[in-house]
Amino acid sequence: MAKYKLDETDHQILDMLIENTRTPFTDIAKKLNISAGTVHVRVKKMEEAQIILGSTLTLNYEKLGYAFIAYVGIFLKNTSQTKFVLERINDIPYVTVAHVTTGKFNVFCKIRARDTQHAKEIIFQLDDIEGVYRTETMISLEESMNDKKRLMHSIFKNL
Repeated sequence: MAKYKLDETDHQILDMLIENTRTPFTDIAKKLNISAGTVHVRVKKMEEAQIILGSTLTLNYEKLGYAFIAYVGIFLKNTSQTKFVLERINDIPYVTVAHVTTGKFNVFCKIRARDTQHAKEIIFQLDDIEGVYRTETMISLEESMNDKKRLMHSIFKNL
């Protein structure tokens, strides 16, 4: 992994790309008074240093009919079954995030569903995985905060 020290220009580039990963390098260059080639080189260096790991696309799940979000904590019979259970969870497309955790749950998942009936079906699929002892579900009433920029700015201040 290449070593790369971020400077203020890198911070500004990342700030704009976090806001919209599809922002053309020419637009970033104009706003920062640098060349598009400079932006390209800096982004390439951050990719090589694995500071940037690709880009993402944000979907409006509500418009797609999948606004229902629930979090499911999974208790395993034995922690040695974690890998097997994660492989089965990976087969359920409505589970969008899964974390191996310490504390109350062995695995903690985020699911997206059409409605409560669909969520119930997904939860039952999780319950039916061999090795799952039981599950505990929390329904998200609202995503009140999802701000990657605040963390990034805090990290930059500490560098």
